[in-house]
Amino acid sequence: MEYREIVSVTGLSGLYQLLSTKSDGAIVRNIGDKTTKFISARQHNVTPLESIEVYTVAENVRLHNVFQKMMEHETTVPPIDQKTANKDAIAGYFKTVFPEFDEDRVYVSDMKKMLKWYDLLKANDLLHFRAEEEATEEGAEVAAEGEAPAPEATA
Repeated sequence: MEYREIVSVTGLSGLYQLLSTKSDGAIVRNIGDKTTKFISARQHNVTPLESIEVYTVAENVRLHNVFQKMMEHETTVPPIDQKTANKDAIAGYFKTVFPEFDEDRVYVSDMKKMLKWYDLLKANDLLHFRAEEEATEEGAEVAAEGEAPAPEATA
């Protein structure tokens, strides 16, 4: 399973692997308990994790960048338990790990969800983001090569 296949489904907790899409919904597999189910497009929205961005004080960053920072700091600042920690402890953890967060737009509930997802991805050995970074860089290079040269100015 690749990171680009992982989705969040509104109204359902946890993360899912997108197996197939249909005109009236999708078939997904729960990453935690490996159950497969059909989800109706009328009741649920499916959001790929790779498309989720997090607000920062500068430009928004992709969610996998936050997960990478959490991995990098894991030895010095271990992730906290989102179930037992209070909101000040959770906010403090994210200030330490990713100080660029926009504190006005990233809520503690969002931070709890990121902690929960990080734990789930780590438990299932799905914290591999090199392919996403390389694909993004290759796409930017291809786009830059495909652009026509700017016409020279004449005096």
